[in-house]
Amino acid sequence: MKLGMVAGEASGDLLAGLLMGGLKTRWPDLQALGIGGPQMAAQGFEAWWPSDRLAVHGYAEALKVYRQLVRLRRQLGDRLLAERPDVFIGIDAPDFNLGLEARLKGTGLKTVHFVCPSIWAWRGGRVHRLAASADHVLCLFPFEPELLAHAGVAASYVGHPLADAIPLEVPRTAARAALGLTEQDVVVAVMPGSRRGEIRHIAPAFLRAARLLQAARPDLRCLLPIAPGLRALVEQQVAEAGAQEAVQLVDGRSHEVMAASDVVMVASGTATLEAALFKRPMVIGYRIAWLSWQLMRHMRYQPWVGLPNVLSGEFIVPELLQDALTPEALAAEVLRWLDRPAEGERVAQRFTELHLSLRRDTARAATEAIAKVIGA
Repeated sequence: MKLGMVAGEASGDLLAGLLMGGLKTRWPDLQALGIGGPQMAAQGFEAWWPSDRLAVHGYAEALKVYRQLVRLRRQLGDRLLAERPDVFIGIDAPDFNLGLEARLKGTGLKTVHFVCPSIWAWRGGRVHRLAASADHVLCLFPFEPELLAHAGVAASYVGHPLADAIPLEVPRTAARAALGLTEQDVVVAVMPGSRRGEIRHIAPAFLRAARLLQAARPDLRCLLPIAPGLRALVEQQVAEAGAQEAVQLVDGRSHEVMAASDVVMVASGTATLEAALFKRPMVIGYRIAWLSWQLMRHMRYQPWVGLPNVLSGEFIVPELLQDALTPEALAAEVLRWLDRPAEGERVAQRFTELHLSLRRDTARAATEAIAKVIGA
């Protein structure tokens, strides 16, 4: 069994790594190649290019590297057509993957897109491009297949692999012990994103908020897990924010940090869902280049951006976007959670319900769907 695969950033790499584990159960001699990251490599993936080549933050940044991305997609397509895998699986990254999938599908290769683009939130017209590109879509959320069916797109709800990977009962005590924390410590996870653009735009506010929190609560511990390859950039941001004494840097181990935390400061994205699955109250923050914001804010169909709020259909955790993302506002929202533990318990119960709804043995369900696509 030979797969072509592309995962475009840390969250896609994580999803692909979990998916590959299930695929290897059915096809032990699985060969997978294309663009991927360390989670995929741990499953034996052959990366022709690293996934961080596609980790672009917003439209403005994408425009700067547009030619390089087009050239990379053409080169990748050429190599995949030479290899002729049994199926190509594009993991998220729709702006890159759908064009590649359309080219491969046009030559008769089977194509699967894993993660339905958020057409229910913004840019709904992408569903027509999806129909032309993918033979089948693997959906993370239960309401998505019906939406796609209206546009003639074959799809399966496979649940979210993180809901399988993250335990229902949060291993808080074990996580704290592993990180050298005590049960009495008050812990805030600081998670400004896993892409370079996110760190440049978002980390300054998060780090200055950590300084304000330390001033307000000297006993508080702020832990910042660093994605692979980003330590130098994060250390630079910490120094510029004067936050060396306010935050403790941790290489990787983001799940342990979330499990150990009392509150999470988190950039909008997959990490917000991870924090919800760890039943943590959170403050969601996001900021992008001004031009990208002007384009995106007019395309939104919903008032929510963070996945926990989108999936709940209401603001159950605060969102601070663009100009509203200030250190003072972040610190105030974190302190509000810390001062009102009963509200945190109510949110944890909502997140437990969400967790149960997304548990589906994703790797098995996705493997079965892929097997049907290729007739294996």
